[in-house]
Amino acid sequence: MQNYSRILIFLLIILSYKGFAQKSQMLIARNAVGKLQASFAGKEDPKKQLGIITEGLKSIESAEKDNKTKNWTETWAIKSYLTSYAAIIETDESSSFKYFDTSEVAIKKAKSLDKYEDPSGLIKASEHNILIKKQERGSLSYFNNNFKEALDDLREASDNFPGDSTLALNTAICAQNVQLYDESLKYFKRAKEDSIKNPAVYQKMAQLYVAKSDNQNAIKILEDGLAFNPYNRYLTNDYINLLLDTENYTRAQSLIENNLNVEKSNKLLFFLYGYLQQIEGNNPTAILAYNKALATDQNYFDALYQLGLAYLNTANDAYKNTDTEKKNQYDSLINRAQFALLRANEINPNDKQTVQLLIEIYTRKNAQDKVQDLKRKLQEL
Repeated sequence: MQNYSRILIFLLIILSYKGFAQKSQMLIARNAVGKLQASFAGKEDPKKQLGIITEGLKSIESAEKDNKTKNWTETWAIKSYLTSYAAIIETDESSSFKYFDTSEVAIKKAKSLDKYEDPSGLIKASEHNILIKKQERGSLSYFNNNFKEALDDLREASDNFPGDSTLALNTAICAQNVQLYDESLKYFKRAKEDSIKNPAVYQKMAQLYVAKSDNQNAIKILEDGLAFNPYNRYLTNDYINLLLDTENYTRAQSLIENNLNVEKSNKLLFFLYGYLQQIEGNNPTAILAYNKALATDQNYFDALYQLGLAYLNTANDAYKNTDTEKKNQYDSLINRAQFALLRANEINPNDKQTVQLLIEIYTRKNAQDKVQDLKRKLQEL
């Protein structure tokens, strides 16, 4: 009986010691959290901070093995907190992401426990750190053009940090590159709401709206972009082209005229102005505009083609005219059309429309050898 009492007392001592030991480990871990927070406040060296984290993690590893403390939310909250900060502080990329993975597992474990709570905010702080690390990982993938891998991380980070316009912009670009256009628009809008002024943002948003056949919103976005970036060449060109595509010719002409007052050597603006005049049947003014565009770039194919067409249209009008003087201009206009179209054909010999117009001109001149040569060429294209 006496021996039995001694054994019982011995067992109780062992159990008490084990319980005390585990409580001591948890106390060391709690102290490590406090030390780390003080170290951050004191802006101490990162190496010292990693030392504090290592000390705390050793105690937590012991607490994980105990049947009682391994089921405490606090055990896993402390582990996630320490490892999430280690992931940010550690400069070695491989080690950093190992801490990151460990922290994610620890958070999931803490949240899976029956009596999950976070009174000291350790889990909340850990989740914040993990988001920062995800943003870093997503950015690495983004700059390596791994847009699919980057998207998940950047999307989650942006949803939690909606005020970061650069983050929203990178998320939008990732979504666009993996052809998730609605999602891309969502994050472009978020960047725009933060008053971002980058013209490329407005240009890409407009392109997405056009792809959705939403020309009204595309026009509005380009107008917003031009409000921040007046006379930006790329936004202006897209805006004019969209106005032309939607047959807003009066607005397009006014915009072109205003921009030509600023950009007096912009070949595209002169070309578009000429094109608008040509649509309205004002071929002489169109010819002047195309020639101004060609004065800037003599190999500008589109201007040469449209110039040839404008001369041809003017020649047709002269031929129909009863006025003898105007009728006499016909041959001169046909020759000018021929010259412009031959230059266009030299620059782009595979353009069928240019060849067809040259066939028409040579037919009128009764140059059958040229007609036959061009018809053979047209069949080969």
